[in-house]
Amino acid sequence: MSAGNGGNSSRPENNASHPVLNERILSSMTRRAVAAHPWHDLEIGRGAPNIFNCVVEISKGSKVKYELDKNTGLIKVDRVLYSSVVYPHNYGFIPRTLCEDNDPMDVLVIMQEPVLPGCFLRARAIGLMPMIDQGEKDDKIIAVCEDDPEFRQCKDITDLPSHRLAEIRRFFEDYKKNENKEVAVNEFLPSDKAREAIQYSMDLYASYIVESLRR
Repeated sequence: MSAGNGGNSSRPENNASHPVLNERILSSMTRRAVAAHPWHDLEIGRGAPNIFNCVVEISKGSKVKYELDKNTGLIKVDRVLYSSVVYPHNYGFIPRTLCEDNDPMDVLVIMQEPVLPGCFLRARAIGLMPMIDQGEKDDKIIAVCEDDPEFRQCKDITDLPSHRLAEIRRFFEDYKKNENKEVAVNEFLPSDKAREAIQYSMDLYASYIVESLRR
């Protein structure tokens, strides 16, 4: 091709019409910045412990066990469930909380539709499901989506049909059986116990932050 036809070349030119790498990308590549972390950077919400933000890790109807990678803040695939069961509702964690297992507080959010992993929503605590996973305490908050009109009037675990509670219990009792892991689910507790558990995990997280700053 002659020099006179250079203007018709498909070769990209280094001018304003071609965006360059922005500062965010450059700083990430040189490790001068840290990406937002959903556990620490997302606020729990002013309405906590009653109404709070929840980060969804696993969608309703999924057989894939996604979970938060605590180092990067990304949602990673942990495994595909060994049993022929799927998560009955959206499942995730409450930001800026901490439990005895050094993980954020787990929450099962009842709503009409599945939500993509990594999204966050507003949830309202309606109950607590005490659970022992392989000998260790692993309680779950039972909540409803605050912005789902179907569950707007649901204030306590007793407002749910008994069949739905039996479904939730059975899932958690069975989902690890084929891995030869034992899970025990105790009686569901009312909304005030759920709020107490969330408040305790918020206080534990705050104490952890204070201790970290002292180091």
